Amino acid sequence: MENQLTAAELKRRGLVAIEEGLQRGPLHLVKHNKLTAVVLRAADYEQLQRNQHRSPEDGLTALQWLLATESKGSRSKEQIDADLATERSW
Repeated sequence: MENQLTAAELKRRGLVAIEEGLQRGPLHLVKHNKLTAVVLRAADYEQLQRNQHRSPEDGLTALQWLLATESKGSRSKEQIDADLATERSW
């Protein structure tokens, strides 16, 4: 869990801590060293809601669904391919 916020930090800093955490993606709230909740940006939640209501009758395979899902990354396909080639050339 990389992007987390403790209950103590939330109590101390309030909503600002959540807003800052959400800039890095979904925010995991932790209390007594246990995950208690995940906070999402409204747009991410709405995307989950839309995807949840899709039924098997929609005829989407897992790959089709993945390709239809909006990308959150900033790297291009070419950059990803180059990075993978570098990692694999040993």
